[in-house]
Amino acid sequence: MNTVVLKAGREKSVLRRHPWVFSGAIGQVTGQPESGETVLVISAGGQALGLGAYSPQSQIPVRLWTFDPTQAVDRAFFRARLQRSIEARAPLLARPDLNAYRLVNAESDGLPGLIVDRYAGFLVCQFLTAGAERWKAEITALLEALPAVTGGAAEGIYERSDVDVRIKEGLPPAAGVLAGQAPPENLVIDEHGCQFIVQIARGHKTGFYLDQRENRALMPDYAAGRDVLNAFAYTGAFGVWALRGGARHVVNLESSESALELACENVRLNRLDESRVENVAGDVFRVLRQYRDSRREFDLIVLDPPKFAESRSQLDGATRGYKDINLLAFKLLRPGGVLFTFSCSGLVSPELFQQVVAGAALDSGREVQIVRRMSQGPDHPVALNFPEGAYLKGLVCRVVD
Repeated sequence: MNTVVLKAGREKSVLRRHPWVFSGAIGQVTGQPESGETVLVISAGGQALGLGAYSPQSQIPVRLWTFDPTQAVDRAFFRARLQRSIEARAPLLARPDLNAYRLVNAESDGLPGLIVDRYAGFLVCQFLTAGAERWKAEITALLEALPAVTGGAAEGIYERSDVDVRIKEGLPPAAGVLAGQAPPENLVIDEHGCQFIVQIARGHKTGFYLDQRENRALMPDYAAGRDVLNAFAYTGAFGVWALRGGARHVVNLESSESALELACENVRLNRLDESRVENVAGDVFRVLRQYRDSRREFDLIVLDPPKFAESRSQLDGATRGYKDINLLAFKLLRPGGVLFTFSCSGLVSPELFQQVVAGAALDSGREVQIVRRMSQGPDHPVALNFPEGAYLKGLVCRVVD
């Protein structure tokens, strides 16, 4: 087996069971491993540390599959890892009011680079790294053979690996049917009594923001009788939950007109009062400033923006963007108003995000309390040896002046 030898002293993170080996930690590569091939990682002193997938074009050339160098990385290995991940979601699979959730969460489930989401009878996969790509056919076949995934055989398995991160792995974007049937253009999912249309082939991420499920379900605790602004609304899921919770009026603000069309469909699908919904297509930053200048006010605002920082070089700009939108939101809230504010940028730590929101509150001249902290749902677990998996953070803030 080809080996990756670490520089002296660079084995510490691997001994702490962190799955990434960065290029600067590698002293030597023996042999000529192909992209995605399994390699043995050893310390400078010759200690075998584990087995990982090799990615020669990446800044993370090795992602460890296992920290047991005697364990074979083969079909049985992947079957066991998939089965373990699925069984860990047993409480979700058993719920009659829920049929959309994450089944495999990459590194945090011991399968670096692999995402598997369920939407009703369909599975949607992302193969984001060279290692996951190399094992794509085996993983697809195993998912077909694990009927517990969907409470029965999957109707189809669809790939949504059309993401920029694959470029860093030297992989082209990929999307399409891997097995079974193609999903319908509009697939309806159940979420704790709400229904949503998901466009698997065209939607964001794998079709929907599954990681926000528990946070959406908090809306009825705050929305009754309130005027709500749902910014970066996408297909209006937070707005649906707000209406379900008795919101007086909801504004869905989103740059994509096609997403807003689905937001309208989702309101009708849930038999909610369309007269209480206003859909606004436009740049969120610009529209928020217009609302500020016209002195429009809201009782509840949701800020769920896309990732602002893809790399450390973008971190300063990202923090400025987060501060800008939160400052505008605080200026638009009535006294006693509530802000649901999120960041899905993994490079923005919870501490930094709180500092940014606190700075926005200070500059707005408002007195603000944090009344709840939010994160990704339990189907998006975070392995303790992989803190980078905790990418989604959110705050429920209340203006008390």
